[in-house]
Amino acid sequence: MPHKLVRIFQSFSKFERFIFGGAILVLVISGFFWLSNYYLNATVKAPVRGGHYKEGVVGQPVTLNPILAGTNDVDRDLIELLFADLSELAENIKTSKDNKTWTITLKDRLEWTDGKPLTTADVLFTLESFQNPDAQSPSAATWQGVIAERLSDKEIRFSLPNPYAFFEDNLRKLKIVPRHIFASIPLSNLRLSSFNLEPVGSGPYKFVSYQKRKDGFISQYYLEANNQYADGAPYIQSFTIKFFNSANEALESFNRREIHGLGAIDPKNLEKIKVGYELFSINVPRYYAIFLNQSTEPALKKAGIREILDNAIDKSKLIENVFKNHAMIVNGPIPSIVEGYNPEIYKPKQFDAENAKNILSKTGLKEISATIPQIQFLIDAAELIKTDWEKIGLTFNYQVATLQEMNEVIKTRNYQTVIFGNILRGNPDVFSFWHSSERFYPGLNLAIYSNKKVDNLLETIRKDFNPEGRKTNLSKLQQLIYEDKPAIFLFSPNYIYAVPRNLGGFNLKLAITPSDRFEKVNEWHLRTARVFK
Repeated sequence: MPHKLVRIFQSFSKFERFIFGGAILVLVISGFFWLSNYYLNATVKAPVRGGHYKEGVVGQPVTLNPILAGTNDVDRDLIELLFADLSELAENIKTSKDNKTWTITLKDRLEWTDGKPLTTADVLFTLESFQNPDAQSPSAATWQGVIAERLSDKEIRFSLPNPYAFFEDNLRKLKIVPRHIFASIPLSNLRLSSFNLEPVGSGPYKFVSYQKRKDGFISQYYLEANNQYADGAPYIQSFTIKFFNSANEALESFNRREIHGLGAIDPKNLEKIKVGYELFSINVPRYYAIFLNQSTEPALKKAGIREILDNAIDKSKLIENVFKNHAMIVNGPIPSIVEGYNPEIYKPKQFDAENAKNILSKTGLKEISATIPQIQFLIDAAELIKTDWEKIGLTFNYQVATLQEMNEVIKTRNYQTVIFGNILRGNPDVFSFWHSSERFYPGLNLAIYSNKKVDNLLETIRKDFNPEGRKTNLSKLQQLIYEDKPAIFLFSPNYIYAVPRNLGGFNLKLAITPSDRFEKVNEWHLRTARVFK
């Protein structure tokens, strides 16, 4: 047969051979494109296990124990990587008709990273440790009044004194600790355990080792994938956290490609990044405001004066100049990214600086003082506010306080005004910030605000499991606080995170705390391959 084809081809004229060759070439090319198109349509890109990821953070780990963890972001980051929360471990979460009882069923064959079984005994121990005063847990108030009853190795029941509509959010943040590691240690000595730096966990990654300099500075933490993780083994096989003394050091290391990811970036430093990256500007449900202590100045007791002070501040300028547009304006107690926010309440108003100046002059109010934390963006914002208030004849004097000094100021409520932040849990429960029972330490009602209607709404919202009813009450709440103006709401900064362009699986839109960037870290991947659908 091939011999006959050759003889036929030899019988072709030169022109016929040219046409035949062209036809064969077209057939081969079209076949190639057809096969390529078929392959692309029949397959999808899928993550492949492997690779190493290194993240840079500023600060030092202190205690990698969910019971003891406070506000140290480095601890929170590592705890998110090393410990699973109850919602990740749960197969099912049910609530009773009266919404006061929650029954949690764990998944099958759960394990700690040392191979020991993880059961409801660990869950019960964790909850009781949070509640025990000897532990001095910073999160103790969250679990006050909750009673746990262990039904079996897989089932546990939580009983609440009152229905709480946002209790499931608390469960999502309840990181479980191993009973077999800590049960024999007196809770008052818990901070002395070496397991606080060499943890046994159940999260997406497990502890391998850490590197410490002679001066005691921990320079790196080495982790590897936990293949027994309840939410699925991570794709990235090894994970390193590298620690720095300052943001500039971390940025220089990022530019040298010594680390792959860098978070908490000051927006003013973005122009200093010299390597390719993908940037995520992530919304955070927190806001900063000027909280007014009305008892210190008669003029501040007038809602009209407080409104003038609010309207005189150019908040758009704050967003642009201080945050390079990586922040959003906040006008009330519920940020726009949180359930229940009602934009209809916050209508823009005309502002006449000269008229405001005349009104203020009649009150005798010439000066306002403030205490602010030693945070650079708050200092920058205060300078712009000072300029805006000067336009209405008002002098703004602010004092910058260290963390320790700030704690004392907050504790004693010894201020005329204070610029501070409120961090929400991702839901609209703002009871701690605005209920009159929280006016004094350890409450967080920094405006020392009291309104019975607001109190009633805050209490009702907490118990209302009906989304529509909650929405109506949240609108009423916002309207009342907007009219009373106990604080001048300013802004909510974004969390800025730079990662390599080949990192897949990261899609976070909202972070309650910076550590939430690792919430689905097991889905991150650096490698992909095409597989048939």
